[in-house]
Amino acid sequence: MQKLSGFVPIIGAPNAGKSTLLNAILGQNISIVTAKPQTTRNRITGIYTKDNVQIVFVDTPGILDPKYKLQQFMSREIESSLIESDVIVLVIDIKKYDRESFAKLYDKYSREYKEHKLFCVLNKIDLIRKEDILAVIKDISENFKIDEIIPVSAVKGFNVDELIKTIIKYLPENEFYFESDVLTSQPEKFFVSEIIRQNVLRQYKDEIPFSVYIDIEEFKERESGKDFIRASVIVERDTQKAIIIGEGGLKIKKLGEYSRKSVEEFLGRQVYLELFVKVRKDWKNDDEFLKKNFNKFGTSVT
Repeated sequence: MQKLSGFVPIIGAPNAGKSTLLNAILGQNISIVTAKPQTTRNRITGIYTKDNVQIVFVDTPGILDPKYKLQQFMSREIESSLIESDVIVLVIDIKKYDRESFAKLYDKYSREYKEHKLFCVLNKIDLIRKEDILAVIKDISENFKIDEIIPVSAVKGFNVDELIKTIIKYLPENEFYFESDVLTSQPEKFFVSEIIRQNVLRQYKDEIPFSVYIDIEEFKERESGKDFIRASVIVERDTQKAIIIGEGGLKIKKLGEYSRKSVEEFLGRQVYLELFVKVRKDWKNDDEFLKKNFNKFGTSVT
């Protein structure tokens, strides 16, 4: 049987549900999900392989107007993933749909990537009425040239199988890009940093802004005994450092406990996790810092 394979970037506004959709497709959580916008920073590759089909999904940062160098890097991540794509999946939060906002996204991607197939995935359909879903589908169908419109609920897994089946129809004949048992191209170290960052965003919520980075300074796998991980939570201000640590170190202790359990669940083995907090002022605009820390996970900051 001829093999089919291709690259499918998942794009959309912050908090449209891109990462939740990728996790639902793969049946595993490989992409960070929180209520905060702009949670995804790097391109995260999720590889779906079944029988003669391999789809290399790329979860991208939310579409935004860059205000600092980190966001410029995030925007370049989106553009680079689109260049090599076979199908572009544009995820829309159907609750927030309006024709004018959609038109801006459509004009950009249909013009710059007109040779690529463009899907519109209407996410979060479990939160609105059926007649409202049908009205949005009708509006898009009548006003825009979209190859496929697919309503889904990523969080409930509804209609995700239909999305996969539809993508397969558009895949070219190709050999697989990865071995059949590979789920992602990112190393374990990357996911450990993402797990800790996710716990920071969840535990501290509005206390700590988007500007937090997790540096995995040491990761030692041990044949006997627990793996050793030393990580630093990088913030921009001394006041943020104090918030992370908490009175008497109680908050960072709680963060460490939650993160250790999450990492152990992901890795399937026990770990010893050391957490520290460091201040790197305005790291989001620091070229040296961004190049050093984001390039090491296979992404490019120039």
